[in-house]
Amino acid sequence: MTTWQEKFKEVTKPAGGNGRRYSRDGLSEGQWDTVFAVHQRLIEDMDAAAIEKLPEEQAREVVEKAARAIISDIASGVVGVERDILMSYVADEVLGLGPIEAMVSDPSISEIMVNAPDQVYHEVDGIISLSNARFRDDRHIMRIAERILSPLGRRVDESSPYVDARLADGSRVNVVVPPVAPRSPTITIRKFRTDKYTMGDLMASGTVTPDLAEFFSACVKGRLNTLVSGGAGTGKTTLLNALSAYIPSTERVLTIEDPAELRLQQAHVVALEARPPNLEGSHEVTQRDLVRNALRMRPDRILVGEVRGSEAFDMMQAMNTGHEGSLTTVHANSPRDALIRVENMILMAGFDLPVRAIREQMASALHIVIHLARFVDGSRKVVAVSEISGLEGQIVTMQDLFRFHHEGMDSNGQVLGRVLPTGIQPRFLERLTEMGLSFSNELFSPVRV
Repeated sequence: MTTWQEKFKEVTKPAGGNGRRYSRDGLSEGQWDTVFAVHQRLIEDMDAAAIEKLPEEQAREVVEKAARAIISDIASGVVGVERDILMSYVADEVLGLGPIEAMVSDPSISEIMVNAPDQVYHEVDGIISLSNARFRDDRHIMRIAERILSPLGRRVDESSPYVDARLADGSRVNVVVPPVAPRSPTITIRKFRTDKYTMGDLMASGTVTPDLAEFFSACVKGRLNTLVSGGAGTGKTTLLNALSAYIPSTERVLTIEDPAELRLQQAHVVALEARPPNLEGSHEVTQRDLVRNALRMRPDRILVGEVRGSEAFDMMQAMNTGHEGSLTTVHANSPRDALIRVENMILMAGFDLPVRAIREQMASALHIVIHLARFVDGSRKVVAVSEISGLEGQIVTMQDLFRFHHEGMDSNGQVLGRVLPTGIQPRFLERLTEMGLSFSNELFSPVRV
């Protein structure tokens, strides 16, 4: 590593503090002006098509060399480490994602939100902060959005003002442009984790307790159909990934997602991904299409990353017809709300079924609902585990097996609390016991709060 690269690594490392900002996105107004001016000169002086044909490292080397010469010409007072940092930013403008390239490359940042040219936020450890990165204007945001979408064969404009897509690394990107977003084009990127989050990681972070991990292990091995619910960003997919580690390696697992995010920890996994319609509005493949096709692929289990529509009905059907042990997630504010959401999805899909028939399907298909929440300190925790206990009249009955008890905040603003058993033993306990899956005697014993 060269001397300037070592210095660059030092000045661009994360700063401390809960609302951390990253010094790499901390250019001054004058420095940003220099970056934009150099970029404009490069557009005029270089053959962009020829640069794009070069290997990535060679292209960056060529751009940085040209940027060095232009900086020396138009900003001769910028030298040393500052010049090398500006060169890197210019290369990001030409070859990468401009002001947000550093954040996309930073593994500690989980989400990037471009609301306006001067409003770029990032999320670190569950906390959203305003970064110092900025775009020159709305056209600059549009140029970066087009750079993201063009390799994916997608476009965004007034006739198609919003788009969801997946980057090459698996990250999810959403772009919305005027007139739907009247103030400014927006870009939202949810970063894809390259590592496989385990239940041990979730216990270390406080999302799951050891007792819950023991219980979840038995539920997955015992082939209980499980619905993971929670609000946006509560860690539903992360928990689903961790739960999948308990699926025996002898089973064939099919995953269905839109877009693909799961990173299961088994060898025998077939991943299916929904496809949006093309520019002509045809050739769409929905999650429902994939669920129905999956039933012909001899799956032992089906995992739907998130049910959003009519595929909820087919998922219930699959759970009721020999594909027990399947798992899925749903956006909801409580375990009860999760069931209401699934019911509404089926009703809105236009199935000619009475409500009672839908609820009978749900009551017989689902065994447990695991609910997650994100707290004000950024932490994510399992706050409820509920059993689907049957149908009484027109109501799907539930009983809480574990609940989170809030105990206030500590001096550092961290949420205090515990997940405790309610004292109710699940009805499926005998089934698990017959399969040789036992629990410690204290697992369901009530605890005085």
